[in-house]
Amino acid sequence: MNIIRLLLVACMLQLMSCQKQLMDYEGVEGVYFAVQHGASYGNERTWPYQPYTNVEFIKTSKADLTANIKVMITGPTKDYDRTFRVAVNPDSTSAVEGVHYLPLQDTYVIAANSTFTYIPVTLKRTEDIKKSMKTLGLRLLANDNFQLSFPNWDAVPGFTSGTVVKNFDASLHSIRINNFFVQPNIWTGSIQAGNREAGLFGAFSQRKMQLILDLMNLTYEDFENTTTMPSILQNLIANTCSRYLEQQLTIGKPVLEEDGRLMFFGYVSWTSYIGIPYVPKP
Repeated sequence: MNIIRLLLVACMLQLMSCQKQLMDYEGVEGVYFAVQHGASYGNERTWPYQPYTNVEFIKTSKADLTANIKVMITGPTKDYDRTFRVAVNPDSTSAVEGVHYLPLQDTYVIAANSTFTYIPVTLKRTEDIKKSMKTLGLRLLANDNFQLSFPNWDAVPGFTSGTVVKNFDASLHSIRINNFFVQPNIWTGSIQAGNREAGLFGAFSQRKMQLILDLMNLTYEDFENTTTMPSILQNLIANTCSRYLEQQLTIGKPVLEEDGRLMFFGYVSWTSYIGIPYVPKP
């Protein structure tokens, strides 16, 4: 019986110690950007925190897109609303207000008893983002309610379902805006040793992506998942595009990548190495 009592006392003391540690927390009452994204198989329990958000208009036909940028607090919650400030960071901004994005508000609100909120940032589709990416840099500003929590953020262990940025300033966030092709979720191709293209699609390129869409009457959104891009369709794409490339080469109109090499799909008769241009036979 004495042993049981001793164990109970020990547990109670440990709990009291933990409670005291929580009550004695004296970190800053602050705000930080808490944006997470990563691999499709992950979620906010495993996605790493990121200093950037990609907004890719190629994935939609909409004229405007809204990026909801998460901001969290440190320190205790309050039973009343508190405002915090966000401004455009000119050092990391190439986007133009009113052209690429709508103006931000002067202040945003952490609601009573809440630990986070989202800043909605409206981005606009423009012609120039087809050729070059525009960035909109955001920065949190200290005020009477909140300081800046993590000017030196270290990656959280275990949050690894995606690209891990080991260290960054969590009071800054960059929104990257573009409307050009990036490698989609479903892309059955790779680059092997010696820069040799392999797989059904080989290495990704914007030219190759455009050829697929033109020949197959598909959209970029069709490459989002295996429901819209099943393996049988992937094989059909590789077969159809390979035949087209063979025909073009036969009639003296070879389809080339930007580095001058023949475009590659898995069923063509040639081997392709990135950086080695095609030399016509005499």
